[in-house]
Amino acid sequence: MNEEVDFVIDSAKESMDAAIKHLEKELVKIRAGKASPAMLSSVMVEYYGSMTPLSQVSNINTPDARTISVQPWEKNMLQVIETAIMNANLGFNPMNNGDYVIINVPPLTEERRFQLVKQAKAEAEDAKVGVRSARQEANKEIKNLDISEDLEKNAIIDIQELTDSYVTRIDKILEVKEAEIMKV
Repeated sequence: MNEEVDFVIDSAKESMDAAIKHLEKELVKIRAGKASPAMLSSVMVEYYGSMTPLSQVSNINTPDARTISVQPWEKNMLQVIETAIMNANLGFNPMNNGDYVIINVPPLTEERRFQLVKQAKAEAEDAKVGVRSARQEANKEIKNLDISEDLEKNAIIDIQELTDSYVTRIDKILEVKEAEIMKV
């Protein structure tokens, strides 16, 4: 093939990889019944006047499958962390024992599981939109190149095959997450 065409296809592939990475990062945040420090990755706390990720002001551990413990590096942060976790609207009720914040992760109700599956499907759909827009961008670039019609058609077919393979990967990732969420 042509170097310009290869560059456009590689660029599309990088964009599609980025969409998959983003999807995986978002799906980690959706809890599947088991406690994980990643569940608190979106929590921001006010630390000396600026909003800081919780993981940068404390140690986050999971002593067991149903508990998350947050140990701040400074004791005066306990109340701030507790409030930030409640305000993050994650469905947790943190408890402060004077040394660290303990979060008991309640078992998921069936209704909550369906909500989480719906959320996971929405994230997967966003990833598919990202993949499709990368395809659209690549097709546009291919059409702007000064190449033969046959080469253009073959490149567009290659980009479509690449898109299909990424959409299939997204579906498989979603399937695994769905099974994880629905497992009681």
